[in-house]
Amino acid sequence: MTAVEAEAGRLKGEADEPGWEVDPDDEWGVAVITTVGRQLKLRREAAGMRAAEFGRVVGYGEDMVYKIEGGKRIPRQEFLDKADEVLEAGGLIAAAWEDVKKVRYPRSVRQLGKLEGKAVEIGVYECNIIAGLLQTPDHARAVIGAAQPPYSPDDMERMVAARLARQSVFERDPAPSIHFVLEEAPLRRRVGGTMVWRRQLEHLLEVGRLHSVWLQVMPTDTEPHPGLDGRIELLKFPDGTAVGRSDGKFNGRPVSDPRQLRILELRYGTIRAQALPPRESLAFIEELLGEA
Repeated sequence: MTAVEAEAGRLKGEADEPGWEVDPDDEWGVAVITTVGRQLKLRREAAGMRAAEFGRVVGYGEDMVYKIEGGKRIPRQEFLDKADEVLEAGGLIAAAWEDVKKVRYPRSVRQLGKLEGKAVEIGVYECNIIAGLLQTPDHARAVIGAAQPPYSPDDMERMVAARLARQSVFERDPAPSIHFVLEEAPLRRRVGGTMVWRRQLEHLLEVGRLHSVWLQVMPTDTEPHPGLDGRIELLKFPDGTAVGRSDGKFNGRPVSDPRQLRILELRYGTIRAQALPPRESLAFIEELLGEA
């Protein structure tokens, strides 16, 4: 197999992956992908190339080329780079990735990720699952895949990719201060099987040792606390503003009113006070690993 054939095979495989369909309800996403597709088509036609010929060169099928040009499929960065080279666009097509990557994930997750990306302090309490910011790819796939009715393969992969993309918050410089409180029960649930579960616990230990992260475990045998009716998330920003949400008190809707935020801060502070301290929490997770 030549290098060109290998590259074509790789691109074709990537094109077939689920999770790159355009969400028709995402108006901004549809507009961006439609515009990029239209520019690709105009440049291809200006170069005198038919869709089938262009597809062979870049390693995509004719049908997939039409889907991308028609705004029905989100192009990968590798495709845009290859198309730029083939059509001699001087970097203009490749540069479209800066816009495409902003709409790669579902709208609701983009909004949450945007807020987390601006926050200087993040506080999360999870009642029933391991927080999305802490999930490994296999754990996230198992959790999302357990939904009923089940998501389509495309939707599931988009949700998994979006959840993992939010974890770039750990790579920010300067890093935000991030606090987690997780219940003991979800830590013991072997989601995805023993190997996936063990890797998830190991990942928690890795993240919990980061200098900007405080990870706490809420033992099952503790006294009742204010988080029993669902998750809580608090985000604080450089300008002193904040936003929060709570499954119970505010039905999961974002709130920014100072009085409502004080309620969430009081609840979250009480939860943190009742949970194990960070050092004991990491030791607790290590013990769980030893039980496997």
